[in-house]
Amino acid sequence: MSDAIESAEDQAFRAEARDWLTEQLEGPFAYVRFRGGPGEEDEEFEGRVEWEKAMGAAGWTGISWPKEYGGRAASLSQQVIFYQEYARAGGPGRVGHIGEGLVAPTILAFGTEAQKQRFLPGIKSGTELWCQGYSEPAAGSDLANVQTRARLEGGKWIIDGQKVWTSLAHKAGWCFVICKTEPDAPRYRNLSFLLVEMNQPGITVKPIVQLSGTSEFNEVFFDGAHAPAENVVGAPGQGWKVAMALLGFERGASTLGQQIGFESEFKEILAAARENGTAKDPVMRQKLAQCWIELQLVRLNALTNLNEGTTRPGLAAINKLCWATWHRDAGELAMEVLGAEAEICAEPPYALTRMQSRFLFSRSDTIYGGTNEIQRNIIAEQGLGLPREPRP
Repeated sequence: MSDAIESAEDQAFRAEARDWLTEQLEGPFAYVRFRGGPGEEDEEFEGRVEWEKAMGAAGWTGISWPKEYGGRAASLSQQVIFYQEYARAGGPGRVGHIGEGLVAPTILAFGTEAQKQRFLPGIKSGTELWCQGYSEPAAGSDLANVQTRARLEGGKWIIDGQKVWTSLAHKAGWCFVICKTEPDAPRYRNLSFLLVEMNQPGITVKPIVQLSGTSEFNEVFFDGAHAPAENVVGAPGQGWKVAMALLGFERGASTLGQQIGFESEFKEILAAARENGTAKDPVMRQKLAQCWIELQLVRLNALTNLNEGTTRPGLAAINKLCWATWHRDAGELAMEVLGAEAEICAEPPYALTRMQSRFLFSRSDTIYGGTNEIQRNIIAEQGLGLPREPRP
């Protein structure tokens, strides 16, 4: 999307967004600019929380929401514009992404009016952070196999079980939890989507140390934790439907902003290759060119997904497979460009460089949100109509 083909309204929206982002990120929030990206989630965390609050106060959180809930009712093109400008301005990694990008649209689509009034204001203001309770040790890509259970007792859901790979669980105040609540119902109709407060007895969070040395991910244990009966989104037993809708929201307009971020990462790799002379090597030049070409394909896939994702089965899986594979391969290319320098930390405190952190973190891109193998199955079965993979 370029300024030349935008409507006057969209051009004005772009100018407003660009001016605000530039003023803030070159002014009071310059210290969080470009911070907290993949593999660097712990960087300036408290400052990024303050950034969330500033965005909410200025009306840049929940821009797609209806105006009656504090949003701008921004069009799809305006949402894309904002994410583009955010990435170009060096906006920091969003600690409120799970709340704004996942929970809020799910509550807007399936929640009660009371849930909207209770939870949307805290997400918009940046005062309530969220985490996602999906994956379990025996239920990663096979989400329908979750073993965490909840039962209604005395007007409360009583929850027992374990979640894993839970991003920001050590910081979040709330978690949306997929669990079995209908033990006698068939598969896909036995789950519920619960909103659970994290700061309570019965919830234990244990950080998982990553290759990068940080602990974005966590294990979460539920041992008699509780949530009010009214904190179920949709009806009991509709958790699968709600959970799948949430994953669709996850792959919305923000993906184009992600691609702008990838473009910045590629430029860093290219600059490093020019600086250390590896760009003079014909084989390396070909690898850099191939990386750039594949990045353009990532962008085109994202645009296609936005335009046709709801009408073409399997398209979201193609998009996820495409960008996750590109990011992993780009991390490997960065290490190849750096050569022996990629193996060392030059001086105290021996912290990883940005490219080293990205290389280590990008390994997870092909796993979380559905592994590459699962994405290929979805493409084959839903997109191409091939027979389902046999179950053991």
